[in-house]
Amino acid sequence: MVEIPAEWLKKLAEKYLTEEEKKMIEAMGGLDKLLETLRQRLAEQKGRHQGGSKWIGTAGTSPFGAYGYNPEGVRIGQDESRHKRAVKVWDRREFKDLDDRVELGTRNIKVALRRLRQVRAHRRARGARPRRHHQGRAHKGYLDILMRPERHNAVKVLLFFDIGGSMDWHIKATEELFSAARSEFKHMEHFYFHNCLYERVWKENRRRWNDTTPTFDVLHTYPHDYKVIFVGDAAMSPYEIVAPGGSVEHFNEEAGQLWMERVMRTYPASVWLNPTPEGEWEHTQSIGLLRQIMGGRMYPLTLEGLDQAMRELVR
Repeated sequence: MVEIPAEWLKKLAEKYLTEEEKKMIEAMGGLDKLLETLRQRLAEQKGRHQGGSKWIGTAGTSPFGAYGYNPEGVRIGQDESRHKRAVKVWDRREFKDLDDRVELGTRNIKVALRRLRQVRAHRRARGARPRRHHQGRAHKGYLDILMRPERHNAVKVLLFFDIGGSMDWHIKATEELFSAARSEFKHMEHFYFHNCLYERVWKENRRRWNDTTPTFDVLHTYPHDYKVIFVGDAAMSPYEIVAPGGSVEHFNEEAGQLWMERVMRTYPASVWLNPTPEGEWEHTQSIGLLRQIMGGRMYPLTLEGLDQAMRELVR
């Protein structure tokens, strides 16, 4: 007898469909209907189910369960996203904080971020008379060294990072941006959110269920002259943006769109950086929705995109 690893068996249960087969599966049609049907299934179902299109189970085309496929569904008991189609996730997921000490590959990002400082310095210099700076002077045969502190970017920045889910595929690029921003901006605060902004954000992912900050507190704490940068792939169910209760992990009383609009009104200088290649944006409805909410100020997380975003923030 040979013991087969449980991971192998789980992989055998995963449902894989061709693109043609996926198009034949219809969505249930609306968040309310989806959740009401889930309540009925929970009341009716008596045991485990695998395959099929109705019950809560695995490897089927039902809207409820794990390792199957449905255009809109509730993911239950699956550790990672496979199709980015879940409307709700019925699991308590844990995310890791981004590492702000990453150095590899950050040099060019720092150069792009410095555009904020350079433009600010240029504006200050207009009409000002140049001043001489003495690096040192002789004194009784010795040289007095005059030390000046390193220049820091005086621009004030609020960074909002989408964390977890499909953003796991973009950890390296996001950490490099975080590390570069940490070293470039003297006045910078960061917060995490998941998929779309709602009523609460947090500073540490390991404590995100117990130690959060009301979004209203952020809006009332940091002045209007802060520059706001959202970082996320904007890939989610459209319900998460436009519908109360649409959040994938909790019941939000107000739509994510409303919270995004509040941020835009409070901080006119706001941009969104998207690590998904720009050529793929048109294939995801939620990207189009958030891009519209941002007034078109969504840029790819590339050096060129960063340059464009920094130019926008100093307009």
